[in-house]
Amino acid sequence: MSDVSTPSNAVKSMSKDWDIARALLGGTRAMRAAGKQYLPQWPGEQEIDYALRLSAAVLFPAYKRTVETLAGKPFAEEITLGDDVPQQLQDWMEDVDLRGRNLSTFAADILESTLGYGICGILIDYPKVEGIKTIADERSSGVRPYWVQIYPWQVLGWRDERVGGAWRLTQLRLLESVEEPDGIYGTKQIQQVRVLAIGSWQVFRQNAKQEWVIYSEGTTTLGMIPYVPVYGQRLEFMIGRPNLLEVAFLNIAHWQSASDQQTILHVARVPILAVIGVDDDTFKMKVGASAAVRIPTGGEMKFVEHTGKAIEAGAAELEDLEERMRQAGAELLVLRPGKITATQTATENAVGMSALHRIVQNLEDAIDQALQITAEWIKLPEGGHVKVFKDFGASSLAEASMQVVQTMNISDETKFNEARRRGIVSPDIEWSEEKERLDAQGPSLGAISAPAAPTLLQQQQALQDS
Repeated sequence: MSDVSTPSNAVKSMSKDWDIARALLGGTRAMRAAGKQYLPQWPGEQEIDYALRLSAAVLFPAYKRTVETLAGKPFAEEITLGDDVPQQLQDWMEDVDLRGRNLSTFAADILESTLGYGICGILIDYPKVEGIKTIADERSSGVRPYWVQIYPWQVLGWRDERVGGAWRLTQLRLLESVEEPDGIYGTKQIQQVRVLAIGSWQVFRQNAKQEWVIYSEGTTTLGMIPYVPVYGQRLEFMIGRPNLLEVAFLNIAHWQSASDQQTILHVARVPILAVIGVDDDTFKMKVGASAAVRIPTGGEMKFVEHTGKAIEAGAAELEDLEERMRQAGAELLVLRPGKITATQTATENAVGMSALHRIVQNLEDAIDQALQITAEWIKLPEGGHVKVFKDFGASSLAEASMQVVQTMNISDETKFNEARRRGIVSPDIEWSEEKERLDAQGPSLGAISAPAAPTLLQQQQALQDS
């Protein structure tokens, strides 16, 4: 029999993707901690050898970099609040979560989580305060609604219903971790489950018998559950999938291939000394720069080294995987035909939206919903609307993947070569020639600055020299 903390089947299904994303977003330490889940042990490989191989593995953070790069594009400009957003809500957007994040920063974190895991959520919460009976009491106390970022694994389950053609939540279970004082100086983390219903809420904690019992409960004045889902690739209401899941699988393949490459490099770098034609069991050999070696007549001694062909093949595979990851990530930026008419295409040159554009549009709608719920908490009729920057599409995969390359920490020459390989730069132009042109061109306008004023030590040295 399940209890209040048991994840639903829908959550269990999505969690398989979340596990992959969390490991990749967690970096090398998280991937090492996952162990055999993403780096299988070879048949016949001893545990100690596997542990050494795992401890030497280093992740190429393609998934994390792609998520961060794409999530940052809509926030090249601050979110614009519409004129219909009440002034009181505009003021609150400077610290939307009561933890110092303004709306743009909060939304950027939501989008990064959405791209990474496929779904995220915004809970519009209201602190429970005793003694507040009127709006005047509320304003004088400083109590107000605030937004909470809900990570996908915090959602344990839900119930929903269809009303007027749209789905709405009738119950939502959230896993929370609360920090409480422990002794004079310490703190401790307590796990609890919050169950939200329309007009009420309950908090469950475990008792001494590890049973989940009601810890606190109350009512709300809202006619809804104040939670807004934000989707990456929406499958159903409250169910999403990471848009970059294929990049994640490629990144895991790269993790495994890179480990193989490290192993073969280790073997290849250490030549094996072979003694041939010596059957004497008493034969002993001392190897060193100052040692001479004596072997029986007819014997032969030589170093056996790796040919290097497997190393070249492994390096080529890694480069291929890295390029495929860049291409797969860049696909989210390529403009695709949307739900537009032929007349619109002809008259407005409307080529459609990129996948990232659609995700950001969903984020924008979610923020509008969150503003409306915030307004309803304080009995305002309208929450208003926002505008998020979306002018970041690319007309082709080559152009889109080049945007990803531009964000990488690589040399200008490598970026130039990548642009030429994609056909963005003419194949007739060589980097050495372009470098000469850049040097002859000089710094860009506005890049020349006045020399820094001499420090006090430099001034003293100059006086002494004079």
